[in-house]
Amino acid sequence: MASTSIVTVDNVSKKFVLNKHKSIKERLVNARSQQKHLNEFWALRDIDLDIKAGSTVGLVGHNGSGKSTLLKIVGGIIEPSSGIVLRRGRMAALLELGAGFHPDLTGRENVFLNAAILGLTQKETERHLDAIVDFSGIESFIDTQVKFFSSGMYVRLAFAVAVHVDPDLLLVDEVLAVGDEPFQNKCIAKITEFQKEGRTIVVVSHAPAQIEALCDRVVVLSKGEMIFDGNTMEGIDVLQRGYAEQQVSEAELQRTVGLPSAMVRNVLIASGEAEEEKTVAVGDDMTVSYTYEVLRDERPLVAVLSIETARGAKVYELTTKMIGQELPRSIGHHTVEFTFNKPALGAGDYVVRGGLETIDSELVHQLKPASRFVVRSSLPGTGTLSMDLKTRIFSH
Repeated sequence: MASTSIVTVDNVSKKFVLNKHKSIKERLVNARSQQKHLNEFWALRDIDLDIKAGSTVGLVGHNGSGKSTLLKIVGGIIEPSSGIVLRRGRMAALLELGAGFHPDLTGRENVFLNAAILGLTQKETERHLDAIVDFSGIESFIDTQVKFFSSGMYVRLAFAVAVHVDPDLLLVDEVLAVGDEPFQNKCIAKITEFQKEGRTIVVVSHAPAQIEALCDRVVVLSKGEMIFDGNTMEGIDVLQRGYAEQQVSEAELQRTVGLPSAMVRNVLIASGEAEEEKTVAVGDDMTVSYTYEVLRDERPLVAVLSIETARGAKVYELTTKMIGQELPRSIGHHTVEFTFNKPALGAGDYVVRGGLETIDSELVHQLKPASRFVVRSSLPGTGTLSMDLKTRIFSH
């Protein structure tokens, strides 16, 4: 039996009108020629999306792709310029920091206000109040005006209210990135609990690892258009390819506008051959050849080398500053070889990124992704670590 749709987005587009005049005075003076100073910006174009009850959908894309705009339209915060959105069930939304909170009210008063906006009666809120405050972890500040709250406290209280209003549909934007790691883990555990209960979740995130862990479906947006809707892993691959293409475009623009003082030229695995993909066997040493070019001798440089999974989760990072290695500063090409003795990487695909910084950590140039490699292993187990093991069984 097919799942029931909880959200239907039918041919939705959203247009914003941008005014070039920055002040009221400019608008009044140029009132007659106002139309000449208006620019139309289409944040979304012709979006069709059907979300089934019980699914967890990730909305991903570059900055400015329209993710948050689509989430706000689904949540009824803003109206589409064309098309319709149909929703059913109780909805809770975490779309902007402090949304639905009044700065002059206390945290406790805002719990009642926010819960009322989300559809709870006063008696229902009173019944959930202790659980909300306990989940937020800000008991000591619950009777303080929220205008004195930190961004993390805002998120804690807003999320605590949202997950206790018994929503059928939960919308979550990037606000969770504001909380600290323990609270993020608590939120993810709550989302996992919701999934087991069959609730529907739509989440916007720039963290591929988080999307991979939580979502059973991914929608990729680019410049206001939906370019992919389907399998999570395939969607993340589409997103990563888009990042790579954007970096190539930025590099071309940089060459047109002007070169930095130094540039990373290549970062190659195991040899100097410019192959698309290198293979590394577990238990073998791995050498990374890092080549950069100094164009103008200015300041001391630091090489940055990082290894990530194909989904963007950082596995390892090293800088020459960490190991006390000084880089040559003379104009021309220089190569640094990093040899890792039997790296404990698990089987899978990896990306190497290379960067150059000043001694004060100011970015000079980046090459990302610099190259890719695959780790093959005959050892049991999965994950980013490879661990040899022995087992013993005891009977008692």
